[in-house]
Amino acid sequence: MRRPTLKTAGPALALVALLGVPTAVWGSQPLRQDPSPSASGAATGAPDADVAAGQRLFETSCATCHGFGGTGTDNGPRLMGVGAASADFYLSTGRMPLPFSDLRARRKRPAFNEQQIDQLVAYVASLGEGPPIPDVDLEAADVGHGGELFRLNCASCHGFAGSGGALSDGNQAPALWDATPTEIVEAIRIGPGTMPVFSEETLSKEDADAIAKYTSYLGDATDRGGAPLDYGGPIPEGFVVWLLGLGLLIGASVWIGRTR
Repeated sequence: MRRPTLKTAGPALALVALLGVPTAVWGSQPLRQDPSPSASGAATGAPDADVAAGQRLFETSCATCHGFGGTGTDNGPRLMGVGAASADFYLSTGRMPLPFSDLRARRKRPAFNEQQIDQLVAYVASLGEGPPIPDVDLEAADVGHGGELFRLNCASCHGFAGSGGALSDGNQAPALWDATPTEIVEAIRIGPGTMPVFSEETLSKEDADAIAKYTSYLGDATDRGGAPLDYGGPIPEGFVVWLLGLGLLIGASVWIGRTR
């Protein structure tokens, strides 16, 4: 079944690798190991044909880094038990595959089409129990409550307007304006990169849906105060106004002095 596409706006985050790189990039394949999925396609809700097709894709595009059966290698982490949400997040946002294993995973155009992503997600989900793709309900979500939770839990890294920001050790929290509600809740549940994991005991489904609705609002927010100036806040915006004002005053003074 296709993941939800409840996108009302036009992700959270410098992130770790999930699904490696094509074998052709890295050379010869490692010694093959027999995959031992802990769950069948029926148990994960995916057709067996999708699981089988996903396994074939995985072996040609991901196993060099993540090992056959998702057992992990020195170039990529173990995927057994990461769940469908993790695979869907990294693949649908284009963060995986990486051209080189030492690069930071950043949002880009997905390398696989929608059907291939579904198949890879089905296979990774079959490798062990993990967080499923969330069912996000924006209609019932409270955008005001989402704003409060966002400011308490997310704004310190992603900025109050969701524009992203720099973190320690060269990491960066990405802007959230292009993220779908499903991707937002997936990030909340899996904690990609330096982002912490928020379980349902910490943030309930209603809380997570509310945050997703608020981030969608941020992407469509009306700039009632004029030019947003990259949503830097009142201090940089005020600085720009003062800088322009002083420049105009200096320019006017010079012009007046030359005309007298």
